[in-house]
Amino acid sequence: MRNPGFITGLLLIAILSVPAVPFPHQADAAQPAGTRFVYYIYWAGIRAGRAVLEYTASPQGTVVRTRATSAAFISLFYKVDDRAQSTLYPDGYPANYTLNIREGTHRRYRITDFAPRVQGKPQKVIFNNVLEGETVEFELEKPAHDPLSAFYAMTGRDIRVGQSIYIDIFDNEKLWNTEVRVLRKERVRVPAGEFSTIVIKPLLKSEGIFLRKGEMHIWLTDDDRRMPVMFTSKAKIGKFRVVLVEADYRAAAGYAFSE
Repeated sequence: MRNPGFITGLLLIAILSVPAVPFPHQADAAQPAGTRFVYYIYWAGIRAGRAVLEYTASPQGTVVRTRATSAAFISLFYKVDDRAQSTLYPDGYPANYTLNIREGTHRRYRITDFAPRVQGKPQKVIFNNVLEGETVEFELEKPAHDPLSAFYAMTGRDIRVGQSIYIDIFDNEKLWNTEVRVLRKERVRVPAGEFSTIVIKPLLKSEGIFLRKGEMHIWLTDDDRRMPVMFTSKAKIGKFRVVLVEADYRAAAGYAFSE
């Protein structure tokens, strides 16, 4: 049986986790960069899942990958294994976005290709719903991010309490101007340590890689890294809390996901 609340919690981390280092516009081929974050997802005090974010940088471009999986006892009756990947151009905008969802018997597999932008001309975007055999072409009048690269790019913005940030996101065949409200500063403790943070609230309009259920709050470190250390989301039943467990800045660029 499909449980939207549980899936929401598992997949929140995929879109809202962002690399905790400055954006690598140019990478050294001899020293590829890599960073990996591990999060636990709690629902009603029970550890319901695990999420991993990994990004790599090379002369060929930056790649951001995420994976969210259900805990063993949840997988007995409803297994979740959801993945997303965004490959970026040197300016931080996406070249390709792939979403592969497996939730029980439910599947989604979508690929969005963003053509290189040419000044003064619309940008061509090709959306491919692989499982349904649907391909649609769009032309965007202004540059846009995919759901995963959007919050990656947000780390480079000037974040101030009481103000909002707006990001254009192309998702599920539509262009959305998304508002992110900056609420307050707060000190929090998670398994990875204690941090001074800035609390933000995204007002997401699109489906993204999770279903829109309830309000979300995200805690980013109050420094240049903007590391996501915690966030919460309300569900129809209970509340989700996602916490940072591990941050590895030494991960090899070729890291492959594992359980």
